[in-house]
Amino acid sequence: MSVALVARRYATALADVVLERGEAREVQDELNEWEALLQANANLREVFANPTIALDQKRGVLNRLIEMAKPRPTTANFLKVLLQNQRVTELGEINRRFAQILDERAGMIAATVTTARPVPEDAQQKLHDRLAGLTGKKVRIDFATDAEMIGGMVTRIGSTVYDGSVRSQLQQIKERMAG
Repeated sequence: MSVALVARRYATALADVVLERGEAREVQDELNEWEALLQANANLREVFANPTIALDQKRGVLNRLIEMAKPRPTTANFLKVLLQNQRVTELGEINRRFAQILDERAGMIAATVTTARPVPEDAQQKLHDRLAGLTGKKVRIDFATDAEMIGGMVTRIGSTVYDGSVRSQLQQIKERMAG
């Protein structure tokens, strides 16, 4: 079974639970912290990924980490389920899918806007309003900069890309001139 399919199943089940309990954002934040912990610690990733380490030893490590971090019970239980099913190493993909599901259920879409330089606050608000009008949904925009861009912007909403970069426009001119 693909990692994406597994992640969707775990994320959907978790979303059902946390939305019912009203703790979606809190659990999401805690799981993001756990993902960062795993990413920052290669030894910890190895412990959870290594099939030769006994499940009881892995459970001991996870329980000790839970004692130290003191996450809410929903987060702790979810991590224990992931461990039991040997899916802890897939937490990053599960977190990404979980965020998408929470956004979908809230009627929100995520967009990424990449520009050559930081976008001023007033322009950010205008762009936010424009994208909300275009999509008919609430929009959460992540702004990024790319020093490689000459100018303009690239907006990504789901799998749709609106490329208004100068590089893209120059490429189109080049193709038209070449015939």
